[in-house]
Amino acid sequence: MTVRRRRMHLAAHFPGVNNTTVWADPRSRSQIEFSSFEHLARTAERGLFDFFFLAEGLRLREHKGRIHDLDVVGRPESLTVLNALAGVTEHLGLAATVNATFNEPYELARRLATLDHLSGGRAAWNVVTSSDAFTGENFRRGGFLDRAERYTRAAEFLEVARELWDSAGRDGVFRPVAHRGRHFDIAGEFGVPRSPQGHPVVIQAGDSDEGREFAAATADVVFTRQGSLEAGRSFYADVKRRLAKYGRTADDLKIMPGVSVVLGDTAAEAQERAAGIRRSQVSPQNAILALEQVWGADLSSYDPDGPLPDFDPVPDSGISQGRTRRGDTVAIAEKWRALSREKGLSIRQTVIEASARQSFIGTPEAVAVELEEFVTREAADGFILVPHLTPGGLDEFVDRVVPLLQERGAFRTEYPGATLRSHLGLSAPAGTG
Repeated sequence: MTVRRRRMHLAAHFPGVNNTTVWADPRSRSQIEFSSFEHLARTAERGLFDFFFLAEGLRLREHKGRIHDLDVVGRPESLTVLNALAGVTEHLGLAATVNATFNEPYELARRLATLDHLSGGRAAWNVVTSSDAFTGENFRRGGFLDRAERYTRAAEFLEVARELWDSAGRDGVFRPVAHRGRHFDIAGEFGVPRSPQGHPVVIQAGDSDEGREFAAATADVVFTRQGSLEAGRSFYADVKRRLAKYGRTADDLKIMPGVSVVLGDTAAEAQERAAGIRRSQVSPQNAILALEQVWGADLSSYDPDGPLPDFDPVPDSGISQGRTRRGDTVAIAEKWRALSREKGLSIRQTVIEASARQSFIGTPEAVAVELEEFVTREAADGFILVPHLTPGGLDEFVDRVVPLLQERGAFRTEYPGATLRSHLGLSAPAGTG
């Protein structure tokens, strides 16, 4: 089969308050000090990555009524961090996750346009939504939106933000904005001149049908997670085929799954390192915590090295608050039990096996070949790397894999322009004026 050679895109996800990061590693540093953000961003720029990506947490997570241990050290606000990083980077795109459920279009459009100006055209917005009433308690309106309605609000939110950005014309004239819709009623004028990109790059994260349709209609980049080449090809084909109905082409939307990489001088060494990382990520305590999130019950009396519970999960128990919902917990529990029976696994071993996150494991040469295969076979346009160490988790990849990708002609050897849109090969928005 003939495949089309394409150059991949790469981005970096800052490892924050999550169980992917191996916090017990002596090389781990602060997740809130600026030096950590700067180190990872400078490494990504040295590797000619497209952008640096920050997640968001609007409320500290709780489990069994207590604040989650990792959250107590704090969750910085993304745009503030990225504005600071704009001063210590020159080319790297700066992507902030900002919730469309608990913010307002004028305020956010202004903040993003400001970042685009300060960075010379490198701003991006990862649009996320929430129907979580627990998170909503931090906001006046509360978390009242159901799943379908939150995407309706997000679509209108993005529409209004683009109207505001376009109202600052290329001719320097500010035009009045008048929008009256289901969620927003705005009549006024934007206060920031048209920014270098016109519109910041829009990223959308989510694998649901609603999320795929929202991405096809509005996004420039999709942040997803696929577990295999075939799953990636299926997702890629499904989302790309949806673009035509919105008058868009396949090149208008970049699909970039979040992935992790473990390297070794030999395949065996890489596998050994990967297994060690997984054991560190899923400590005995984390294994019980993961089990409790599925079963919805206090399982602190269970032995992590013992068998799984023999009762079904308690639906909607509320034992964990502020976490992404796992879906059908009864189905997940049955799947875990089947895995445990088939392989003779304990609780901890089952959690490790069921939640394995390493996407690419091998020598630098083997990983470079596999990454390129995903792109050439249209399972992805590129990748968002999620390292397991803060902040040095990208160092080895940039030093050992990026040069091999460049030698293969699979990755750039210099930045193609000054803006994030130029890095991604995206056209400028039509705009006004």
